Amino acid sequence: MSDARTIRVWDWPLRLTHWGFAVLIPFSWWAAENSHWAWHERSGLTLLGLLVFRIIWGFIGPRTARFSQFVHGPSKVIAYLKGARILGADAIGHNPLGAWSVVALLAVMLVQVGMGLFAGDPYDGLTGPLNSLVGVMTADMLTEWHETFFWAVAGMVALHLAAIAFYAVAKRNNLVAPMITGKRVVDMPVEGITPPSLPKVALAAAVSAGVTIWIGLGAPPLT
Repeated sequence: MSDARTIRVWDWPLRLTHWGFAVLIPFSWWAAENSHWAWHERSGLTLLGLLVFRIIWGFIGPRTARFSQFVHGPSKVIAYLKGARILGADAIGHNPLGAWSVVALLAVMLVQVGMGLFAGDPYDGLTGPLNSLVGVMTADMLTEWHETFFWAVAGMVALHLAAIAFYAVAKRNNLVAPMITGKRVVDMPVEGITPPSLPKVALAAAVSAGVTIWIGLGAPPLT
């Protein structure tokens, strides 16, 4: 490690979004289990806003945040599983297998939040903001799926945590610290990311907030 140096690998908007997910998922579950429905809805809408931001950031953020830079095809995943060394820019972000776990986790969260938007019983007054756009039977079905599908989300989170523990113990690779500080120590000739563009952060935040507020209002016509 004579050539070891510290570089920046994760930008602060991505890290805030990541830790937001970590807080909001268990909080949403707790709020639902204790019938704090107003807080459950607020938490779900905040989670939606973060998901929209993360998707946008996956196209305009620094290279370690961009889907095009870290999501690879099956051949690269198989090569990684066979022990191929990760070189170049890929070495400081998600590995090929971890990249797909990130995509899967984002997908299941989107499905869960999406069903919650339409869920609820209007006769009890407990409904998602888009409940009025579907019939009662559809809303009932989505409510049941929303309750059950949470365990798919929980399973993906558990898998995510298990992978972090595996890398910490078996590979002596602490994945948590860089997600807190944004930096990690490397011993290879690779450059860290540049600070995120503030105009891009503002654009992604404005769009995600606008979409979330619009949906929270029941997705009224824009004309």
